[in-house]
Amino acid sequence: MATKLVIQQPRPIVVAASTDQWTTSICECDSVNECCFSVWCFPCFACITARDHGQCLCLPLLDACGLIPPATLSMRVATRKRYGISDTICNDCVYSFFCGPCSWCQIRREMKYRLHPVTLLNNRPMG
Repeated sequence: MATKLVIQQPRPIVVAASTDQWTTSICECDSVNECCFSVWCFPCFACITARDHGQCLCLPLLDACGLIPPATLSMRVATRKRYGISDTICNDCVYSFFCGPCSWCQIRREMKYRLHPVTLLNNRPMG
């Protein structure tokens, strides 16, 4: 008589650190490649980031339409709302106007941090 052997993998516990602050400052650079890409080819970087955020690929091209870049401002606000980051619209306006590429880099870093904050822990003791 054949017996069935059932092996079940231990289920991981997902631990995600959440905070109500930006995980990086506006001028932080965790990837030199991304920072250089945002400075030297800013429209491409902004369009790719908008696409990865689930928005229209061409959304950042609207930034040429106003004094305060509307797409950058809206992306900052959307990112804050999506991840529960407490900040002010005044800061969003200042960063959007004076620090466009750095602002998009911060949005990208936040997306990467919040979408990949997984730490797997074995819920059974080893040995």
